[in-house]
Amino acid sequence: MQIHDLPYPDPGLPDARSGPRFLLWLGRNQLGGQLKSLCWGLLHFLSVASLPYGVGFAVQAVVDGSGSRLALAGGLILLLGAALALGDTMLHRTAVTNWITAAARVQQLLARRTAALGAALTRRVAAGEVVAVSTGDVEKIGWFVEALSRFAAAALTVVVVCVGLVLYQPALGIVVAVGMPVLALAVLPLLPRATRRADQQREKAGRATELASDTVAGLRVLRGIGGEELFLDRYRRASQEVRTAAVRSARMWSLISAVQVLLPGLLLIAVVWYGIELARQGRITVGELVTVYSAVMILNYPLRHFEEIAMAYSFSRPSAQRAARVLSLERVTEPGGLRASEAPAGDLYDPVTGLLAPAGRLTAVVCGDPDLAGRLADRLGGHPTDADTGTRSASASASGDGSGSGSDSHSGSGSDPAEAATPVTALPSVLLGGVPLDELPLDTARTAVLVQDKDPVLLSGTLAELLDVPSSGSVRPAEALAAAQCADVLDALSQASLDDDPMNARITERGRSLSGGQRQRLALARSLVTDPEALVLDEPTSAVDSHTEARIAEGLRALRSGRTTVVLTSSPLLLDRADRVVLVHEGTVAAVGEHRELVLNEPRYRAVVTRETDEEAASAALSRNAGTSPHGEPGLGDAGIEELTEIEETA
Repeated sequence: MQIHDLPYPDPGLPDARSGPRFLLWLGRNQLGGQLKSLCWGLLHFLSVASLPYGVGFAVQAVVDGSGSRLALAGGLILLLGAALALGDTMLHRTAVTNWITAAARVQQLLARRTAALGAALTRRVAAGEVVAVSTGDVEKIGWFVEALSRFAAAALTVVVVCVGLVLYQPALGIVVAVGMPVLALAVLPLLPRATRRADQQREKAGRATELASDTVAGLRVLRGIGGEELFLDRYRRASQEVRTAAVRSARMWSLISAVQVLLPGLLLIAVVWYGIELARQGRITVGELVTVYSAVMILNYPLRHFEEIAMAYSFSRPSAQRAARVLSLERVTEPGGLRASEAPAGDLYDPVTGLLAPAGRLTAVVCGDPDLAGRLADRLGGHPTDADTGTRSASASASGDGSGSGSDSHSGSGSDPAEAATPVTALPSVLLGGVPLDELPLDTARTAVLVQDKDPVLLSGTLAELLDVPSSGSVRPAEALAAAQCADVLDALSQASLDDDPMNARITERGRSLSGGQRQRLALARSLVTDPEALVLDEPTSAVDSHTEARIAEGLRALRSGRTTVVLTSSPLLLDRADRVVLVHEGTVAAVGEHRELVLNEPRYRAVVTRETDEEAASAALSRNAGTSPHGEPGLGDAGIEELTEIEETA
């Protein structure tokens, strides 16, 4: 694999059981590149290590007064210099290639996992950790992969040189062969403490990154409430903690570096002292002493790679652990590969809640619990949440049996607390046209059902790039922008564009240059452009005024005519324009009808939509029972008694 061949056609299935296993998996998948780097590294290091022999041969030729041997020594040194330069150049090239290709593989794996998990990712992993993994951690992992082959070449070179010195000059060679393993292993007792300090530094850096991203994302709100200084002080304290941890970590690594300099120096002193004694006794020549001395000096260079690999592993291990933790996250159910050729069509049905969205109609869903609405939107899009697995309450188990009757179930309300949590398997999948979404390939499921959550993200780039999304081609960007009532947004973008074309105007990261309502409408237009078989919108108009909301409701209804649309909202303006309104209460469908009908006949629906309190509902029921409204108007008679009873029961 070369850099120009990136990205990978298939990055593979990672071993995400642990950080070290993930690093081993990366190394195995780049075995060819590692072997190339190892070969060039051996050429480079062996050329460096052979230079002392050439120098010693030249010195001995001068002592003996042999011009021919001196010329031969010069030619040998030139040859070794050329091999050294070639090996160094190619080693750097192949090692950097290993680094970049490993980082690219990890980034591809993270991107695919992010696309597979969707909005569920940030609910299961902190946003700051996701940012740290996809940026700094990727580089550290690539660093270890790149350093591995150079370390292997350096280690083999040390072994070869020690064996060569023992054969060349046994008396001094044995001293070097015994001392080198001591030098290589001397730093091992210091590594655990250095690793712990490095882990603490990265942990604090991750917290600071998460705090910074949260502060930037909420800067507009913080300025509105005057809380920006509070968050800035928090970030200052967090950054100082990172600085302190970094200094403590650097002290440990500087101690390791000092040991790596001190011990080779002591070995060199011992070799020189012993070598001089041997030379005085006539047991070795001056050239042999120079050769051994130069070899020990040169070996300091490959020994430095022992420190580098220790540092690279120390930094990359927790990075690989974080990457493995993200890559190990799975969809609750994996696609079975059925009907991969085309997306199904038909009614959208959730067997857990009993929610049915008929094909080709606009269905509005009212949930009293905003969190329940978000989880329901994810389920409808085939994004099962953590609440869909593990344990759930007995009442939820009873109501989620897939019957779809739509009636309330309170059978578990009086159960034993010890039985309140019941282990269950994954809940049944949402059906589209009778086909479970979790049995579809991921790309087919995403084509069939699109979910826009209540806080959609706008990526930086031009408006044309924002709307350049996979789509059926049936809805043009201009039609989607018109339906989403983006006229004022286009006017503002035209003024910011160099050629007065709003489609060429740049949108800043996350659309921070726009208001909340403008961002929401552009996100809605992007969803409308895709024109999926089923579109699920979670509170798509919560940030716009009532007049704009009414026009959006009309535009949405007209543009999505004949397509399945589900809107989770409590806005009367949207509810009044829906073909069908469904009330989801305590996890199940409690009522189905039209908006005005439900307002009159369903107190739970009215309480959510009109924000009516229990006291107001009871007062209204008493007034209707008495035959008059609270304002002296004719009441509903006996119906008020039934309604009051129902209110008291639900309260």
